[in-house]
Amino acid sequence: MKLSEFIFDLPDELIAKEPIEYRDDSRLMVVHRDTGVIEHKNFKQIVDYFGEGDVVIINNTKVFPARLYGKKEKTGARIEVFLLRELNKPQRLWDVLVDPARKIRVGNKLFFGNDNNDILVAEVIDNTTSRGRTIRFLNDMPEEEFYEALNTLGETPIPKYMKRKANEEDDKSYQTIFATEKGAVAAPAAGLHFSREILKWFEIKGVEVADITLHLGLGSLRKIEVEDLSKHKMDSENFIIPQTAAEKINKAKDEKKKICAVGNSVMRAIESAVSANGKIKAIEGWTEKFIFPPHVFSIANCMVTNFHSPKSAFYITAATFAGLPLMRKAYDEAIKEKYRFLDYGDAMLIL
Repeated sequence: MKLSEFIFDLPDELIAKEPIEYRDDSRLMVVHRDTGVIEHKNFKQIVDYFGEGDVVIINNTKVFPARLYGKKEKTGARIEVFLLRELNKPQRLWDVLVDPARKIRVGNKLFFGNDNNDILVAEVIDNTTSRGRTIRFLNDMPEEEFYEALNTLGETPIPKYMKRKANEEDDKSYQTIFATEKGAVAAPAAGLHFSREILKWFEIKGVEVADITLHLGLGSLRKIEVEDLSKHKMDSENFIIPQTAAEKINKAKDEKKKICAVGNSVMRAIESAVSANGKIKAIEGWTEKFIFPPHVFSIANCMVTNFHSPKSAFYITAATFAGLPLMRKAYDEAIKEKYRFLDYGDAMLIL
């Protein structure tokens, strides 16, 4: 399958740059794979499509304030540092992106603080890619105080396409209501639509919610630059399938119930945890799985996803699940009906 198969024209005015007031008040397109029928609903109506014994799998990763602004030693040049993942907790080593990268070399010291008060100091110890670096924070302070400083200095890492600084509203809106496990640099966008009222309705109807974790890093966000999709290399992302979640999912599979993956991150995690007998297994590890056609899905039989950008891994995975011709039809309809796209956009339920 070629990358050029996944190109479409996305009008800029359909890209959502602000959250809506109530997260569960977004629009919901329902796409039926068996008939090709497309319905237009409100997201609250998602509860109508699930019943007793069905399982909805959510990603409980929590976005941390990963974007820091500091200055370079001597020159005082302003540097943006994007924390990707912690490599070594005792040594305070982090894998990061820096911008502008051309100004930062191994041995440089970076200072982070408010006004003239430098709270954290880091040294660049490795140059991993053209933009990537490994840095070591040099501060000798208690662990709790160190992470509190990171939280104080860091910003919620809303995507660059929003072309604005994160604000207090983003601190809440760019986080799912079930976020508990800190470690993501991007929100699992499909989960942003869920409210406590929807989860309560699931509980009343006997719909099980299974919590898994996949910490979104650059793996899903990195631009695909090869025409042959089989040659695209995903960065590793850490994921956890707890035993309780595996048991709920396998029970639903045995009973031929709906098993709904909420988002691409959930789909990647569960497809990375399939055992030889076709069941899901409890596991903690790293995945580099990139789902593209042809792929036979082993666990989920329905999916919640947002509307994504052309040629993105998110769009390709969703199109693989729905079938590319039907997904093209759905996206044509979404553009015609002016659905909102990307992280703060509307949602699609693929049945």
